[in-house]
Amino acid sequence: MSSSTPSPDLRPYFDDLERFADGQMAPAEQEAFELRLEQDEAMADGYAAYEQLTADLRWAAGHNTLRLRLQALDERMNQRGDALARTEQLVKRRRRWATWGTVGGLLLVLATAVAFYLVRPGRARPARNWEAYYQPDPGPAVTTGLLHSRPLLGEALDQYQAGHYPAALHSLGRVSAASVGADTLLYLRGLILLRQGQGDAAQLYLRRVGDEDSTSELARRARYHLGMAHWQAKEPIEALAELRAVAADAQNPYQASARKAVAAGVLVPKD
Repeated sequence: MSSSTPSPDLRPYFDDLERFADGQMAPAEQEAFELRLEQDEAMADGYAAYEQLTADLRWAAGHNTLRLRLQALDERMNQRGDALARTEQLVKRRRRWATWGTVGGLLLVLATAVAFYLVRPGRARPARNWEAYYQPDPGPAVTTGLLHSRPLLGEALDQYQAGHYPAALHSLGRVSAASVGADTLLYLRGLILLRQGQGDAAQLYLRRVGDEDSTSELARRARYHLGMAHWQAKEPIEALAELRAVAADAQNPYQASARKAVAAGVLVPKD
């Protein structure tokens, strides 16, 4: 069980955080604010708490039914029998997803091939959208063992993989860093924010995974997603620098994806 820690005090930073989140800052002011976030740990913690607060508010406003289900789930979490029954249902559902995912993948390949031949005359321009080059990380598999040993993490991963990103952030906020590791929590939160379209916020977490010169696999994975977060935030220069580093790292599992994005030339600034 995790120990209780005091919530960061948002009051000294609330106005700036709100203006930053709403995009109301001038470019120079925004750059100075982002620098403060990197250097001021208390402010970074306040920003993380602000992001969590706004995510919770969006989740509460738009997913009231899901909120009630999560509350009910909390009450049942300590009941072993119900947990086992839910695990069996989840495993069956994931098997169905895997089956449909295979069928969908084959259909997508077929549709892509047909489209290629239909538009073959003339050389197509490379896509410029970051999503066209992004290789998502589905996260660890939600196994029966994971649900038994770390049910809250399993619940957060299941929601993330199902595309319920606000709910996944809410569940992840209840996971103890002592049980899964601080870097893992930072990485997962960055992934979820990236999939939510919050590239600026995702950078704050992905940049903190591992030490500055860390060569762990998790740090390597984080660097690729950090590059994509810069791309999503319309920061092509920073995105290109990160993706070039990934493309040059033979031990990075995203090397091929990074090379494809770099080779496309869509991030090179135009003269």
